[in-house]
Amino acid sequence: QVQLVESGGGSVQSGGSLRLSCVASGDTSCTGGMRYYRQRPGKEREFVAGIDRDGTTHYGRSLEGRFAISRDNAKNTMYLQMNSLQPEDTAIYYCGTYSPGCRDYWGQGTQVTVS
Repeated sequence: QVQLVESGGGSVQSGGSLRLSCVASGDTSCTGGMRYYRQRPGKEREFVAGIDRDGTTHYGRSLEGRFAISRDNAKNTMYLQMNSLQPEDTAIYYCGTYSPGCRDYWGQGTQVTVS
């Protein structure tokens, strides 16, 4: 079992920045890959960014450049730095895991509102 606790969401004005954090606990052998998805109002959940344990990163379309994903393996924590936020970035952001041989785990989600 993996537990994921997210933080860092909130309300920000257009052009502002936020940093999301996702702390993993439990069976961290299943956190080889970690990722963020988001669900915007009325839209399907979409991939934002992912990062492997070795630091290899992956980004959703058009998000690299404004968003930067990172992780601290010693702290079992993943971060998503979001800059130049726009109203269309308003969403619930979910962190999750992906690792061969393990089921996927998801956090509870954190709301990001850009006005």
